[in-house]
Amino acid sequence: MAFADLLEQVGGMGLFQIINIFLLCIPYLFFSCNNLLQNFVAVIPAHHCQLPPMDNINTSWAAGWDPVKQMEAFIPLDRNHQPEQCLQYTRAHWWLLESNFTATNTTEMDTEPCKDGWTYDRSKFGSTIVSEWDLVCDQTNMRQMVQFVYMTGMLVGGVIFGRLSDRFGRRIFLIWCHFYTAVIGVCAAFSTKFVWYCVFCFLQGLILSVIGMNVPCLLVEWIPTRKRAVVGTLIGHFFSIGQILLAGLAYAIRDWRWLQLTVSLPYFIFFCYSWWLPESVRWLILAKKPEEAVKMLKKVAKINRKHEAEEMLTTENVNCSMQKELDANETTHSIFDLVRTSAIRHISFCTSFAWFSTSFCYYGLFLDLQNFGIDIYMMQIIFGVIDIPAKLITTASLCYFGRHRTLSTSSFLASLVILADIFVPKDMKILRISLAVFGKGCIASCFSSITLFSSELYPTTIRQTGLSLGHTMARMGAALSPIMKMTSVYMSSLPFIIYGAAALLGALFSYCLPETKDQPLPETIQEVEIRSSRSKRKWLCDIHNTNEVQENVDSPMFKTDC
Repeated sequence: MAFADLLEQVGGMGLFQIINIFLLCIPYLFFSCNNLLQNFVAVIPAHHCQLPPMDNINTSWAAGWDPVKQMEAFIPLDRNHQPEQCLQYTRAHWWLLESNFTATNTTEMDTEPCKDGWTYDRSKFGSTIVSEWDLVCDQTNMRQMVQFVYMTGMLVGGVIFGRLSDRFGRRIFLIWCHFYTAVIGVCAAFSTKFVWYCVFCFLQGLILSVIGMNVPCLLVEWIPTRKRAVVGTLIGHFFSIGQILLAGLAYAIRDWRWLQLTVSLPYFIFFCYSWWLPESVRWLILAKKPEEAVKMLKKVAKINRKHEAEEMLTTENVNCSMQKELDANETTHSIFDLVRTSAIRHISFCTSFAWFSTSFCYYGLFLDLQNFGIDIYMMQIIFGVIDIPAKLITTASLCYFGRHRTLSTSSFLASLVILADIFVPKDMKILRISLAVFGKGCIASCFSSITLFSSELYPTTIRQTGLSLGHTMARMGAALSPIMKMTSVYMSSLPFIIYGAAALLGALFSYCLPETKDQPLPETIQEVEIRSSRSKRKWLCDIHNTNEVQENVDSPMFKTDC
């Protein structure tokens, strides 16, 4: 009897699993909000150079002019007849206010960068970190720095905590990460300097990476084989609903500090109830804690109303059912196990690039909503809504067509959409948005597929280490994606070419992964290697049989006379 049989014995997909799924997925709503928070707290409001005080102006008749009209004497107009955002005249040109003057592009006059700061239009966005710390003009790249720092934190967190979770358990890290996410989010909301805000963003990314890794792992390890695809993609649905929730919260709360608090404080609630969450029984058994494992299994059987199973569950029975895995687990595991054997090395390499390309394209294309030229709140809702049908289709595809076909097809379609967008004129907004929405759905499908796929490919003994590697590569892609946008100074379409090529390579590597549909979760590295060997032998036998059939068809006795 393997662990899958133990799960069936205590109820399979019962009431306990439903409660566990709900409690683990609720924090993912706000995990999504934190990941995409920069779409709203770092939005750039309309702005122009701050006008000098009217007391310093000696022209007495200027006081009669409307303040908006007065601005024309100090701020040049761009080609669209809008006030320049980063330039001002070296001296006031009052003659520009004369009624017989027709405004054109006035930037050719003597101008200089803003000296006295900026004035921001707060009618639409209220307060943002951009208006708080003047991250405009020559400081605009600091906006990208915030996202870079946040994703770097997630990258470092994946490296540090993945291995620690395999060693000390998933549950304890998840519990305390809920608490520290809330604390650090509150600190970020009360930051008085930009550098401190960046520090807290780094720490929050560091902590949230643990939640991003451990939630899928705890979910999958408690779910029977036949239900894993549905439950695995359910996490993605909560992430998508979180995107819609963020749009609503940002629309209602226009001050970035209050918005930061709103998406952070719920983690105090998650911290309180997460003490009820169970540890992975697989991990408890392999960590030589059979008493705790039996206690947990009996608790699950009781909740699922499998009272007969409570009496049958003993330490001896549990150890006997997992003896093969326990014997294999005697070997000390490290991160080098991800590259030590051929099958695991192949899995690690292919999944790493799949994670990297998916995240690289996602955060590179869909994090700066202002670039689409329409209302950012509506765009956020559209991107969140499209994820839901995309992930429903993904769930059906994972169940019927398998994991690697679904993942590779989604990544391939995303690459086509990204590359097609290069040839669409910027004034064709509807077509550009339609392509972006379809591409967003494809990349959402990739995220759902690779999250489930990675959990099924790695054995229990190094599953969290493998997921840590995948999340690390994903955060590396997310951190590098804003930097790729800077290549547009050389060629406007170059970032899209890079993103499209990355998605195309991701599709290729995804297709090279072994299928895990309807397969029990592997417990040991040896089990993965055996499966790989059988798969290779089957492939060679199929080729051999095909050649034999072809040879028979080509032989004279099978040929018909003319």
